[in-house]
Amino acid sequence: MSGNARLAFVASDSPEAQEALSSLVLRFGSVALSDADIIVALGGDGFMLETLHSTQYLERPVYGMNCGTVGFLMNEYQEVDLMARLKNAEEETLFPLRMRAVRADGSIHNALAINEVSLIRAGPQAARLKVSVDGKVRISELVCDGALVSTPAGSTAYNYSAHGPILPIGSDVLAITAMSAFRPRRWRGALLPNTAAVRFDVLDPEKRPVMADADSRSAGQVISVEVVSEPAIGHKILFDPGHGLEERLISEQFV
Repeated sequence: MSGNARLAFVASDSPEAQEALSSLVLRFGSVALSDADIIVALGGDGFMLETLHSTQYLERPVYGMNCGTVGFLMNEYQEVDLMARLKNAEEETLFPLRMRAVRADGSIHNALAINEVSLIRAGPQAARLKVSVDGKVRISELVCDGALVSTPAGSTAYNYSAHGPILPIGSDVLAITAMSAFRPRRWRGALLPNTAAVRFDVLDPEKRPVMADADSRSAGQVISVEVVSEPAIGHKILFDPGHGLEERLISEQFV
Protein backbone atom coordinates (compact mmCIF):
# COMPACT_ATOMS: atom_id res chain seq x y z
CA MET A 1 0.00 0.00 0.00
CA SER A 2 1.43 3.37 -0.96
CA GLY A 3 2.81 5.60 1.77
CA ASN A 4 0.79 8.42 0.21
CA ALA A 5 -2.52 6.60 0.60
CA ARG A 6 -5.55 8.84 1.03
CA LEU A 7 -7.29 8.07 4.29
CA ALA A 8 -10.89 8.45 5.41
CA PHE A 9 -11.41 8.21 9.17
CA VAL A 10 -14.72 7.11 10.69
CA ALA A 11 -15.49 6.57 14.38
CA SER A 12 -18.12 5.23 16.71
CA ASP A 13 -19.97 7.57 19.07
CA SER A 14 -17.91 6.59 22.11
CA PRO A 15 -15.88 9.41 23.71
CA GLU A 16 -12.65 7.44 23.21
CA ALA A 17 -13.30 6.95 19.50
CA GLN A 18 -14.35 10.56 18.98
CA GLU A 19 -11.21 11.82 20.74
CA ALA A 20 -9.07 9.53 18.56
CA LEU A 21 -10.88 10.75 15.45
CA SER A 22 -10.13 14.39 16.21
CA SER A 23 -6.47 13.63 16.89
CA LEU A 24 -5.96 11.53 13.77
CA VAL A 25 -7.75 13.92 11.42
CA LEU A 26 -5.65 16.80 12.77
CA ARG A 27 -2.48 14.78 12.21
CA PHE A 28 -3.19 13.05 8.89
CA GLY A 29 -6.19 14.81 7.38
CA SER A 30 -9.23 12.94 6.07
CA VAL A 31 -10.86 12.70 2.66
CA ALA A 32 -14.40 11.71 1.69
CA LEU A 33 -15.10 7.99 1.81
CA SER A 34 -15.50 7.85 -1.97
CA ASP A 35 -12.04 9.43 -2.47
CA ALA A 36 -10.19 7.24 0.04
CA ASP A 37 -7.68 4.51 -0.70
CA ILE A 38 -8.13 3.14 2.84
CA ILE A 39 -10.91 3.59 5.38
CA VAL A 40 -9.74 3.69 9.00
CA ALA A 41 -12.45 2.68 11.47
CA LEU A 42 -12.13 3.66 15.14
CA GLY A 43 -14.21 1.72 17.67
CA GLY A 44 -14.95 -1.89 18.51
CA ASP A 45 -16.02 -4.92 16.53
CA GLY A 46 -19.63 -3.77 16.33
CA PHE A 47 -18.60 -0.52 14.70
CA MET A 48 -16.24 -2.40 12.37
CA LEU A 49 -19.16 -4.52 11.15
CA GLU A 50 -21.25 -1.36 10.64
CA THR A 51 -18.43 0.20 8.63
CA LEU A 52 -17.94 -2.87 6.44
CA HIS A 53 -21.67 -3.01 5.68
CA SER A 54 -22.05 0.71 5.00
CA THR A 55 -18.97 0.98 2.75
CA GLN A 56 -19.44 -2.30 0.91
CA TYR A 57 -20.31 -0.51 -2.35
CA LEU A 58 -16.95 1.33 -2.32
CA GLU A 59 -14.83 -1.86 -2.34
CA ARG A 60 -12.17 -0.13 -0.24
CA PRO A 61 -10.10 -1.95 2.39
CA VAL A 62 -10.89 -1.10 6.00
CA TYR A 63 -8.25 -0.89 8.71
CA GLY A 64 -9.69 -0.90 12.23
CA MET A 65 -8.12 0.47 15.39
CA ASN A 66 -9.59 -0.58 18.69
CA CYS A 67 -11.25 2.16 20.72
CA GLY A 68 -13.99 -0.08 22.09
CA THR A 69 -14.48 -2.97 24.47
CA VAL A 70 -14.15 -5.74 21.86
CA GLY A 71 -11.57 -5.71 19.10
CA PHE A 72 -11.23 -9.11 17.44
CA LEU A 73 -11.50 -7.48 14.01
CA MET A 74 -9.40 -4.50 15.05
CA ASN A 75 -5.74 -3.57 15.31
CA GLU A 76 -4.14 -1.96 18.34
CA TYR A 77 -4.77 1.76 18.58
CA GLN A 78 -1.58 3.69 17.95
CA GLU A 79 -1.01 6.93 16.07
CA VAL A 80 2.76 6.56 15.71
CA ASP A 81 3.90 5.10 12.37
CA LEU A 82 0.31 4.70 11.16
CA MET A 83 1.25 5.22 7.52
CA ALA A 84 3.99 2.57 7.78
CA ARG A 85 1.55 0.16 9.42
CA LEU A 86 -0.94 0.69 6.62
CA LYS A 87 1.77 0.20 3.99
CA ASN A 88 2.77 -3.15 5.51
CA ALA A 89 -0.72 -4.33 6.43
CA GLU A 90 -1.96 -7.73 5.28
CA GLU A 91 -5.33 -7.88 3.52
CA GLU A 92 -7.94 -10.54 4.19
CA THR A 93 -11.26 -10.91 2.42
CA LEU A 94 -14.41 -11.96 4.26
CA PHE A 95 -17.43 -13.32 2.40
CA PRO A 96 -20.79 -12.73 4.09
CA LEU A 97 -23.94 -14.77 4.51
CA ARG A 98 -27.11 -13.73 2.73
CA MET A 99 -30.30 -13.97 4.77
CA ARG A 100 -33.78 -14.15 3.27
CA ALA A 101 -36.35 -13.90 6.04
CA VAL A 102 -40.11 -14.16 5.67
CA ARG A 103 -41.70 -12.01 8.35
CA ALA A 104 -44.88 -12.85 10.23
CA ASP A 105 -46.81 -10.37 8.06
CA GLY A 106 -45.62 -12.12 4.87
CA SER A 107 -43.09 -9.45 3.84
CA ILE A 108 -39.56 -10.41 2.79
CA HIS A 109 -36.43 -9.07 4.46
CA ASN A 110 -33.03 -9.57 2.79
CA ALA A 111 -29.77 -8.80 4.57
CA LEU A 112 -26.07 -9.65 4.63
CA ALA A 113 -24.20 -10.90 7.69
CA ILE A 114 -20.41 -10.97 8.05
CA ASN A 115 -20.50 -12.78 11.41
CA GLU A 116 -23.77 -14.67 11.77
CA VAL A 117 -27.47 -14.99 11.10
CA SER A 118 -29.32 -15.77 14.30
CA LEU A 119 -32.85 -16.72 15.34
CA ILE A 120 -33.90 -16.03 18.93
CA ARG A 121 -37.12 -16.71 20.76
CA ALA A 122 -39.24 -13.58 21.23
CA GLY A 123 -41.51 -14.85 24.00
CA PRO A 124 -41.41 -16.74 27.29
CA GLN A 125 -41.53 -20.19 25.66
CA ALA A 126 -38.74 -21.96 23.81
CA ALA A 127 -38.66 -21.74 20.04
CA ARG A 128 -39.60 -24.73 17.89
CA LEU A 129 -37.64 -24.82 14.62
CA LYS A 130 -37.48 -27.16 11.66
CA VAL A 131 -33.97 -27.27 10.20
CA SER A 132 -33.35 -28.13 6.55
CA VAL A 133 -30.09 -28.27 4.60
CA ASP A 134 -30.12 -28.15 0.80
CA GLY A 135 -33.82 -28.90 0.81
CA LYS A 136 -33.60 -31.96 3.05
CA VAL A 137 -35.09 -31.84 6.55
CA ARG A 138 -32.36 -32.65 9.05
CA ILE A 139 -34.19 -31.86 12.30
CA SER A 140 -37.97 -31.94 12.25
CA GLU A 141 -38.21 -30.19 15.62
CA LEU A 142 -35.41 -28.31 17.34
CA VAL A 143 -36.65 -26.94 20.68
CA CYS A 144 -34.26 -24.23 21.86
CA ASP A 145 -33.80 -20.60 22.85
CA GLY A 146 -32.43 -19.95 19.36
CA ALA A 147 -30.06 -21.05 16.62
CA LEU A 148 -27.50 -19.40 14.39
CA VAL A 149 -25.40 -19.91 11.27
CA SER A 150 -21.87 -18.55 11.62
CA THR A 151 -19.02 -17.78 9.23
CA PRO A 152 -15.42 -18.52 10.24
CA ALA A 153 -14.87 -14.80 10.89
CA GLY A 154 -17.86 -14.76 13.23
CA SER A 155 -17.13 -18.05 14.94
CA THR A 156 -15.48 -16.38 17.96
CA ALA A 157 -18.39 -13.99 18.47
CA TYR A 158 -21.99 -14.98 19.28
CA ASN A 159 -21.31 -18.50 18.01
CA TYR A 160 -18.52 -19.07 20.53
CA SER A 161 -20.62 -17.64 23.37
CA ALA A 162 -23.26 -20.24 22.48
CA HIS A 163 -20.57 -22.97 22.75
CA GLY A 164 -20.15 -23.31 19.00
CA PRO A 165 -16.82 -24.27 17.39
CA ILE A 166 -14.09 -21.87 16.31
CA LEU A 167 -13.59 -22.25 12.55
CA PRO A 168 -10.27 -21.68 10.72
CA ILE A 169 -10.55 -18.63 8.50
CA GLY A 170 -9.79 -20.53 5.29
CA SER A 171 -11.90 -23.60 6.06
CA ASP A 172 -14.86 -22.93 3.69
CA VAL A 173 -17.11 -24.19 6.48
CA LEU A 174 -20.21 -22.83 8.22
CA ALA A 175 -21.35 -23.68 11.73
CA ILE A 176 -24.93 -24.21 12.87
CA THR A 177 -25.16 -23.74 16.61
CA ALA A 178 -28.19 -24.02 18.91
CA MET A 179 -28.67 -21.93 22.03
CA SER A 180 -29.86 -23.94 25.04
CA ALA A 181 -31.15 -26.85 22.97
CA PHE A 182 -33.80 -28.87 24.84
CA ARG A 183 -34.67 -31.31 22.07
CA PRO A 184 -32.80 -33.14 20.56
CA ARG A 185 -31.16 -32.95 23.99
CA ARG A 186 -27.72 -34.08 22.86
CA TRP A 187 -27.55 -32.17 19.58
CA ARG A 188 -24.37 -30.09 19.59
CA GLY A 189 -24.74 -28.35 16.26
CA ALA A 190 -23.30 -29.11 12.83
CA LEU A 191 -20.51 -28.15 10.44
CA LEU A 192 -21.49 -27.64 6.80
CA PRO A 193 -19.67 -26.74 3.59
CA ASN A 194 -20.13 -23.06 2.80
CA THR A 195 -22.00 -24.04 -0.37
CA ALA A 196 -24.89 -25.38 1.75
CA ALA A 197 -28.27 -23.67 1.90
CA VAL A 198 -29.75 -23.67 5.40
CA ARG A 199 -33.43 -23.08 6.13
CA PHE A 200 -35.20 -22.61 9.44
CA ASP A 201 -38.98 -22.85 9.63
CA VAL A 202 -40.63 -21.55 12.79
CA LEU A 203 -43.16 -24.03 14.13
CA ASP A 204 -46.14 -22.54 15.96
CA PRO A 205 -44.99 -18.92 15.37
CA GLU A 206 -48.01 -17.31 17.05
CA LYS A 207 -47.55 -19.15 20.35
CA ARG A 208 -43.75 -19.30 20.15
CA PRO A 209 -42.60 -16.17 18.22
CA VAL A 210 -39.04 -15.93 16.90
CA MET A 211 -36.94 -12.93 15.88
CA ALA A 212 -34.16 -13.04 13.28
CA ASP A 213 -30.98 -10.94 13.15
CA ALA A 214 -28.18 -10.48 10.62
CA ASP A 215 -25.10 -9.23 12.51
CA SER A 216 -27.42 -7.97 15.27
CA ARG A 217 -29.57 -6.01 12.80
CA SER A 218 -33.11 -7.19 13.38
CA ALA A 219 -35.47 -8.47 10.69
CA GLY A 220 -38.29 -8.58 13.23
CA GLN A 221 -40.56 -11.53 13.91
CA VAL A 222 -40.19 -14.25 11.27
CA ILE A 223 -41.79 -17.49 10.14
CA SER A 224 -38.87 -18.75 8.04
CA VAL A 225 -35.24 -17.87 7.34
CA GLU A 226 -32.97 -19.05 4.52
CA VAL A 227 -29.20 -18.62 4.79
CA VAL A 228 -26.58 -19.04 2.05
CA SER A 229 -23.03 -17.84 1.52
CA GLU A 230 -22.57 -14.88 -0.80
CA PRO A 231 -19.26 -15.38 -2.65
CA ALA A 232 -19.92 -12.46 -5.03
CA ILE A 233 -19.37 -9.95 -2.21
CA GLY A 234 -16.03 -9.60 -0.45
CA HIS A 235 -15.20 -7.33 2.49
CA LYS A 236 -11.52 -6.36 2.59
CA ILE A 237 -9.96 -5.95 6.04
CA LEU A 238 -6.38 -4.91 6.82
CA PHE A 239 -4.38 -6.34 9.73
CA ASP A 240 -0.94 -5.64 11.10
CA PRO A 241 1.56 -8.35 10.00
CA GLY A 242 1.36 -11.44 12.21
CA HIS A 243 -1.95 -10.37 13.73
CA GLY A 244 -4.42 -11.44 11.05
CA LEU A 245 -7.59 -13.42 11.53
CA GLU A 246 -5.94 -16.81 11.06
CA GLU A 247 -3.50 -16.17 13.91
CA ARG A 248 -6.24 -14.70 16.10
CA LEU A 249 -8.54 -17.66 15.57
CA ILE A 250 -5.78 -20.08 16.51
CA SER A 251 -4.67 -18.03 19.53
CA GLU A 252 -8.24 -17.76 20.81
CA GLN A 253 -8.33 -21.53 21.28
CA PHE A 254 -5.30 -21.52 23.57
CA VAL A 255 -6.29 -18.70 25.90
